[in-house]
Amino acid sequence: MENYAGIDVSLELSSVCVVDAQGKILKEAKVASEPDALVEFFERLGFAAKRIGLEAGPLSQWLHAGLKGAGLEAVLLETRHVKAALSAMTVKTDRKDARGIAQLIRMGWFQPVHAKSVGAQEIRALLIARKQLLGRLIDVELSIRGILRGFGLKVGPVTRRSFEARIRELVAGQATLERIASAMLSARSALKAEYGRLHKAVLAIVRDDAVCRRLMTVPGVGPLVAVTYKSAIDAPHRIVKSKAAGALFGLTPKKYQSGEKDVTGGITLAGDETVRTVLYEAANVLLSRITRFSKLKRWGMDVAKRRGSKRAKVALARKLAVILHRIWIDGTTYRWTDAGPIAA
Repeated sequence: MENYAGIDVSLELSSVCVVDAQGKILKEAKVASEPDALVEFFERLGFAAKRIGLEAGPLSQWLHAGLKGAGLEAVLLETRHVKAALSAMTVKTDRKDARGIAQLIRMGWFQPVHAKSVGAQEIRALLIARKQLLGRLIDVELSIRGILRGFGLKVGPVTRRSFEARIRELVAGQATLERIASAMLSARSALKAEYGRLHKAVLAIVRDDAVCRRLMTVPGVGPLVAVTYKSAIDAPHRIVKSKAAGALFGLTPKKYQSGEKDVTGGITLAGDETVRTVLYEAANVLLSRITRFSKLKRWGMDVAKRRGSKRAKVALARKLAVILHRIWIDGTTYRWTDAGPIAA
């Protein structure tokens, strides 16, 4: 008889539930959230589990890799699908969540999630750390501006290089403000230096990656867009058709049809938000800053004339996702036309 297991992952202890083919609960337990502990639990069951399900999350990929390495059939479940399936439960506990996941695995009502390779996870961690440092750097600069504004000291438009000199000029002769500014500028300098190191590390990865260099031949696509897209896709052949790449990152319209009602709404916003953001930024750069003619820019401008610039940027972001995937699969580069520059 076939058996199925569901794991509700928590930081310290994970809830595990094993059911048979009819949905009867065979075993429930709390197991340490460690790959070795989970493997030992399943080895001591006395019977095999055909499939083990884990909801995708921060610890899930690590546990999933450990279970797969031990020869167990483990699968990551799409978070939105799990949440929707378990929303009917009036009482939510880790134990009940594990039961629900086990039943989803038994019935096959789940959407599997690709488990990224270690290399892709490392690049994603680097990108997240870089983004966090940049965010903290901007927060410190805005805080300094806000503090000085209360004393009538307006920083005004400055570059990142001239920011520190401008602040020291404004607080000169005011002991308390000089002390505050000195401390915050020191923190800003440290954040700026560490952010610069991580940014250079990202650029070094792109420089040595042939795929990223080919992706950067597409107008509007720079190093950050290329490496973010590549680390998110990880394995390009898992997408059967390139036109599905847009849906993977939530760039396709929502659809609701029931009886006489048929509504097409905004984009789904499913999938990786980081990739969706950088693709939208690339589309914005292509439409507003790049003057060299290309069929891609012409297509985006035509959409903007019919539907407006915001919709055009979203549509262009989806098209970029499709083109980047096709270039990656085919091993080609973007083909520019020979026409001259056009007006913005």
